[in-house]
Amino acid sequence: MFRQHASTSMRLFAQSVRTLATHANQQVTRATRHDWAKSEIEQIYESPLFELIYRAASVHRQNHDPKKIQLCTLMNIKTGGCTEDCSYCSQSSRYSTPTKASRLVDVDSVIEAAKKAKENGSTRFCMGAAWRDLAGRKRGFERILHMVREVRGMGMEVCTTLGMLSAEQARQLKEAGLTAYNHNLDTSREFYPEVITTRSYDERLGTIANVREAGISVCSGGILGLGESNADRIGLIWEVSNMPEHPESFPVNALVPIKGTPLENNEPVPYQTLLRTIATARVVLPTTIIRLAAGRQTLDETQQVMAFMAGANAIFTGEQMLTTPCSPWDEDKAMMSRWGLEGMRSFAQDNVARKEGLRISSDVPVAESSKGAADASATSQAKTQPTP
Repeated sequence: MFRQHASTSMRLFAQSVRTLATHANQQVTRATRHDWAKSEIEQIYESPLFELIYRAASVHRQNHDPKKIQLCTLMNIKTGGCTEDCSYCSQSSRYSTPTKASRLVDVDSVIEAAKKAKENGSTRFCMGAAWRDLAGRKRGFERILHMVREVRGMGMEVCTTLGMLSAEQARQLKEAGLTAYNHNLDTSREFYPEVITTRSYDERLGTIANVREAGISVCSGGILGLGESNADRIGLIWEVSNMPEHPESFPVNALVPIKGTPLENNEPVPYQTLLRTIATARVVLPTTIIRLAAGRQTLDETQQVMAFMAGANAIFTGEQMLTTPCSPWDEDKAMMSRWGLEGMRSFAQDNVARKEGLRISSDVPVAESSKGAADASATSQAKTQPTP
């Protein structure tokens, strides 16, 4: 009797798994879409969490190597003194916070930090400056262009976040070798005015358009825990899903409340909400790298791994984020080793490689320009590989 009952249970379980797999695979085989309706994304977001994670994992494995995690290191190259009123940010000059304003760092400091990051396995180096925009910062911008050239010359991907950009500034960054530009939308269009009043949603979209037009990869995501609703998280994903090109990178940040900011007393975002957002973004943005960003240090190891299973495939690692803690390289490498995860090489993402003028092989993308994105040995190895 027991065996018959167990057999029946196993058969029903197997049928359930096959149903889920069929459902997921049907979704996976559809082409990348740019016409999602909010109601469709809401249906995905509100689906049972276990099923949502299964579906997201299926999409992830169809579009990415599930063993690979992009390791990124972030350096604050100009701290504090920002005129914006972003209610979550300790770098705003409008709030009294522990963060103090400083000048733009020198190029040598950036080179030293980038070398250290590369030695520790990071393949993308990101630089952030606390500015509204680059207006009146000609000398500072020239120094940043120098930083970009130097880091790119190491064979690393280079990302910056410098506030709003004009089309000409984006073009100059591209010529210097910039791989990606981070400009988060933060939340939905509807909730955005509750968080920021000094820069409009359309201004943010304008910068993203300038970046994309220059041929630079877009890094744009959001922050959870601002006081937003599920509808706002769905609205954020909807906004980026309907862009002419999906962002190559979608950071998912969990608010780290900082004393002195208007959101200092916000409750931590529930882990299930973080997981739902990652999984939904993975289903809707199948080829995008989903970055588990700020707030990761509050998650234990199994929570982080579950996020990887749900579709996250990039992290910030190193000494710190811009103004909040970050998990050190040694801890992250040990965690990845325990779970059979590996670091992603530079320029591994197909769309990033194409924008960089690289030929893609099964192993190594090869520079067709003189920007120094791949070293001589990699170039020699892949010269015989056909361009897809």
